[in-house]
Amino acid sequence: MTLIEHYELNDGSSLPKIGLGTVNIQGATGVNSILTAIEAGYRVIDTSTNYMNEGMVGEAIRRSSVPREELIISSKLPGMAHDYDKAIKMIQESLYRLGIDYFDKYLIHWPLPKRGKYDQAWQALVDAQKFGLIKTIGVSNFLEEHLETIIEKTGVTPATNQIERHPYFNNKELVETNKRLGILTEAWSPFGREINDVIEHETIATIAKKYDKSPTQVILRWNLQNGVMPIVKASSYKHQKANLDVFDFELTQAELETIDGLDKGEPGRVEGQHPNEYEEFG
Repeated sequence: MTLIEHYELNDGSSLPKIGLGTVNIQGATGVNSILTAIEAGYRVIDTSTNYMNEGMVGEAIRRSSVPREELIISSKLPGMAHDYDKAIKMIQESLYRLGIDYFDKYLIHWPLPKRGKYDQAWQALVDAQKFGLIKTIGVSNFLEEHLETIIEKTGVTPATNQIERHPYFNNKELVETNKRLGILTEAWSPFGREINDVIEHETIATIAKKYDKSPTQVILRWNLQNGVMPIVKASSYKHQKANLDVFDFELTQAELETIDGLDKGEPGRVEGQHPNEYEEFG
């Protein structure tokens, strides 16, 4: 098992610096994939109601030889449940689906500002934490104005904000906003998914060759040295292990800036999902 360094959060808890993503992983193959990842050393398992796989994650938890208290299970509130009462019930339903008593971490998946109810959803998470249903609460895809609204209305700052971030869309301004507010940035799709060629980019490949690492390992290291926690998906044990083998080298400042320079701005988003426009109701 690979030992992973940790980030300290603003609520006094900590998270391993790399988490396992489960989007598009389902069924028996998904259970096996999570079990091999746990064996490899992953402890954060990131799911969502909208991934349609909470049951699969729960089955993997039950089959794992690692005690429940050593695993960090995270899920996300879907847009259809932003009303306060619906949010409380959805959190409970997700726990039942997973077959666990509490979430270690729980996020609002998208702000949906056109609906204007994300402050209700955040209040529900704040209260669910008080009820003992969640240990650490956070958000996903929240911009600065969304963060300021929920902090002002509840007095509670999210511990984490999971956002799109990869070399073609480094989202640097939002990363800096999170830092200023004391919020840990998590990166979803750190490799840009299959629809772009970021892991094949010559610049990334050249840096990888220098350190005898893979392009994906270089991208993970770029995130870590920027104080960002990547949520990575890998189905094979070999790739799962490789994604954790990133704590034995360090990129130079010039290399970090070179990777930053690959940013394409808004056109670099993997699916064009701007948080002020994207409507996720799930």
